[in-house]
Parts: sequence; C-alpha cells; structure tokens
Amino acid sequence: MKVKVWGCRGSLPAPGPENTIYGGNTSCIQVTHGDTCIVLDGGSGILRLGKYLSPDIREIHLLLSHLHMDHTMGLGFFTPLYNPGIKVHIYGPSTSNEPLVNRLRRYFSPPLFPVRLSELPSHPIIHELNNSQFSIGQVEIKSDYICHPGPTLGFRLKADNTVIAYLPDHELQMGSANFPSDPEWTSGFEIANGADLLFHDAAYTAKEYVSKIGWGHSSVRDAIAFGKMCRVKKLALFHHEPVRSDEQLVQMLKESTQNLKLNFEVELCAEGNVYEF
Repeated sequence: MKVKVWGCRGSLPAPGPENTIYGGNTSCIQVTHGDTCIVLDGGSGILRLGKYLSPDIREIHLLLSHLHMDHTMGLGFFTPLYNPGIKVHIYGPSTSNEPLVNRLRRYFSPPLFPVRLSELPSHPIIHELNNSQFSIGQVEIKSDYICHPGPTLGFRLKADNTVIAYLPDHELQMGSANFPSDPEWTSGFEIANGADLLFHDAAYTAKEYVSKIGWGHSSVRDAIAFGKMCRVKKLALFHHEPVRSDEQLVQMLKESTQNLKLNFEVELCAEGNVYEF
C-alpha cells in the first residue's frame, strides 16, 4: 500500500507561512493498492488530490469518517465528481433517523454550495456504514463507531499483511472509564490494534484537554498511550489545531514526550507525507 497525506489540519484550514511544514489543509488521505484508489475524508486537502490524481484512475472510493465541515468542505471541489468517466463511491456513517444521501444533499445545496448532488455529472454511489467489514479490491476494511460528537467512524485498512488505522477525530478519555488500562473497552481499540501506521487525533496538550472534555478530541499524551496500548509500529499525530504554528507543534510534541520511553515511532503528521509498505 501507498499512503499520501493531502491534509491533516483540524477544524479549519490554516494556510500561512507559519504552517509550511505540517500544512494547512484539513483531513484527506489517499491510499492506493494496485489499481484501487481509496480516499479517507473530503476535507480541503481533497482539492489538490483531485488536481494531481493519476489520469489512469477510473474508480474512486471515498470513505468519510463523519460529516463535520472540516471533513467534507472539499467535496464540491473534487474534480472526479465532474468527470463522467470516473465512478465515485462515497461511504459514510449510518444513523437511525436520516439516510446518508440526505445529509450529503444538505452540503450540496444553496446557500452552502451552488451545485446540487443530483446535478453532478458523475453522480456518486452512496454506501452507508456502521460496524462493518467489507473489501475494496484487495484491501480489507473494517469500520467501527468511535467517540466523537455525532456519528463518527474509525477505519482499519489491511492489505498484504499491512494495517493502516485512521482515527482523525477521537476522544479517548470518553471512550473508557479505565483508559489506558482496559483495551477491550476502549473506543477504537479494534481499529488500531497492531497497526503498522496509526493516524490519530492529538489536538491538545494534556493541560488544554482539561478545559475541553467532551469536545471530541484527544491530547498528545493520550494518543501516545493509545498507540502503546495498541502496539502500533508508527503513530502519526493528526488534527493539528488551526491556531498552532509549525514551531508550536514541534514544541508541543517535545513537551508531551519528555521522559517517555517508547518502543514505537511517534511523529507529527505532515501534509505531503508518503508512506509505502
């Protein structure tokens, strides 16, 4: 599998000279395996993905973790949706009260967006997910609901004995009363367990998190504790706060990892990063 990061910022795009290393675009990751193209989330980073997409790709599978604006704001600017020669599938979390297609129509309608879903030249095929297991090409995918306001999924992708886990918005402390002591009852554990690469929410310092409990995000320390619990090989810290500069992100990671002895890699996710397995 080849994994490319097109956006890892949280909540709001944050372009600017102070954010050139880790990037300013919101959540979007591309996973390719042979002829299979999978996109995780449709944040502002999906615009550049569409611009540089290989002309050989004729089918795209877009998996939305949830429908908060920072994960969907780029959908209307994703060029394959305007190319009848490309088949686009959109997957997202199921709810008990409203079909996914109706929730997507809300975005694709004035005043939020001028083009309606029904007017797209390449009308996407909509798939609803819950705690699901399915395959796209040779990639086995597992989705589970995780702790974040509104219906939210984490994704586990496996191919050729390599596992990629994606939990971009996830509040670990709300997922278990005994975190990090009880893996079985921790939200997202089955998604991330044994992953070769885990993308995980690390929006806050431990001090900041105290005043933001219930907002749906985790501290760097909690993300690292989760990575240790899940025995991951590499943890890419995700959902950088829009007000945080490159310099501040580096300092936050430095302070959060002081005196920690880790047996796995921890890094700040950066827009443009490529991981190959």
